[in-house]
Amino acid sequence: MTDRIEVAAAELRPLLEEFIVWAREHAPGSDPDLVGPAALWHRLAASDDVRRWRRADLRPVLLERMPKVVEDPDEAADGTIGAVRAYLTFLSDTDKLVEPSDSLDDLLDELDELEDDFVEAMEDLIDDVGDDDVREEGGDLGDFEALADELADLPTIRLRPDAELAAAARAVPLIAKARDLAVWVGDAREVGEDSLLSDAEVEEALGVIGLPKPQTDGPLSAAVPQLWNIWNLAVDLEFLEPEGAGTVGVDDDTSEWPFDDDEDVLDAWMLGLNSIDYGDPELEDDDLTMTLVGLTRALLVRLLIGGGSRNLGELREELAEAAADLDELGADAWNEARDHYGDPLAPVLDWLVGYGMVTVNGDEVALTALGTEGVVHLVDDSDIELDARPAIDAMTALELLAFSAELPEDEADAEFAAWMELREPAEAARELLEAAAEDDTDALIRVQAASVVGTLGEAAVPAWQSALKEPSLRPYAATHLTQLEVEDAPEPTQDDTHWLILDMWTISAGLGRSEFVSSLRDIGPDLLNNLLEVIWKIPHAHVEELLELISQVHPDKNVAKAAKRALFKARSTA
Repeated sequence: MTDRIEVAAAELRPLLEEFIVWAREHAPGSDPDLVGPAALWHRLAASDDVRRWRRADLRPVLLERMPKVVEDPDEAADGTIGAVRAYLTFLSDTDKLVEPSDSLDDLLDELDELEDDFVEAMEDLIDDVGDDDVREEGGDLGDFEALADELADLPTIRLRPDAELAAAARAVPLIAKARDLAVWVGDAREVGEDSLLSDAEVEEALGVIGLPKPQTDGPLSAAVPQLWNIWNLAVDLEFLEPEGAGTVGVDDDTSEWPFDDDEDVLDAWMLGLNSIDYGDPELEDDDLTMTLVGLTRALLVRLLIGGGSRNLGELREELAEAAADLDELGADAWNEARDHYGDPLAPVLDWLVGYGMVTVNGDEVALTALGTEGVVHLVDDSDIELDARPAIDAMTALELLAFSAELPEDEADAEFAAWMELREPAEAARELLEAAAEDDTDALIRVQAASVVGTLGEAAVPAWQSALKEPSLRPYAATHLTQLEVEDAPEPTQDDTHWLILDMWTISAGLGRSEFVSSLRDIGPDLLNNLLEVIWKIPHAHVEELLELISQVHPDKNVAKAAKRALFKARSTA
């Protein structure tokens, strides 16, 4: 952000934080996230006071400015007018509209009048996605959709296990700074309307997080964008939270960072993932700053497409060209960023290194394991499909079974083969069957595990014998041990056979109605009726829903009636 944008944002933060609290009770259907951009551009383009709103301000802000900066026109069309309506109501109800603002009724009337035009403007953006001229107006450098084909063509991306990622996240410097800043803020600290902190407080906060005090002739609060970025990161991480009118406070658990639990650590890191946008260059000119919005994401996605690492000079040249192609001000913005930072990518790399996502060694920049995880998550959030899987050496048996269930047969076979190369057959069998036993409702995982372990022959005997103790696996274990002619192996019982049938029905039901009906027809009505007389007794997790489904979809009325009778018996004895 430029100093001007940062000052405006600092003025807005207390109001927006109060609005979030107010909206929970008074406007729960509104999206506070949609208010921020409109309120910021109102302050920058229409008013020198964030609390002064005039009817004449609304049309230029919403119809001229917003189409140039909105990231999701579909979401904006659905919710922006309602969110702004709620925000203006909040300002009026809390006596924050200052003179000479127009009345709330006049402001809301204007919103009603321009709503159709705003929705039409957003629909124009949606309809023209892909058109170069519109993309220059509505897109940014971080638009992953422009690279969707290249992302879809990437080979399988391997992700590291949570334990390794959590260990890396615990060492992220920026999260530690955000923690220290939040702890310094403490409980119920009052924040100002023109600047969140006084200059004296800013100087103290800089010392807490290890940032130098800049030399400036103006207010110190307007010359420390890095401090406000870390403040915003603390909010993103939920280390800092609004506590009421004009106050913020530290969350009770903040001082415990880095947390002991891996899942808690990764949840926190993911909360702050969108902070990567704070790495975008902050220039004196607002329009030039907006031209380079998304630069940090653009670098990340190109690293992913490049296999995880790129030559910095080549990457810099490619991004400069992308900025020039995107907007007629792109070249000017790039040159301004170079003059300001020495390297337009300097703030981008500083933030990404600080958030643990990249490393820079000489002329080479590379994604870390944490960075790969993060950019895959961001791409997925953009509804672009990637083939991302756990690394083979770190994949658990349950992950292997779950991923393979979604793959074509040849790819699944390759995954199993690569996974089993790293362990002895007996160990592989044990891990697979233990994974299958974790959830007795997952028939597909169970069948997959039994199928693979069944190919391991004698080596799997100890694992099968242990599986006899698990009710959901006993039918498979008894069947395979008998086939292997293991001494003292129990013969499969009729109940075991019925369990296997229920597992097969569960899987075919998951494939769709037609597949399920087809599997039932393969049995024939007479045999199916006989099965329904006894199969309801099996303590299978899905027996009741399967019987109900048979009663609903089977074309033979006699079979449907038999299924209803069986369902009644199952429910009566449950």
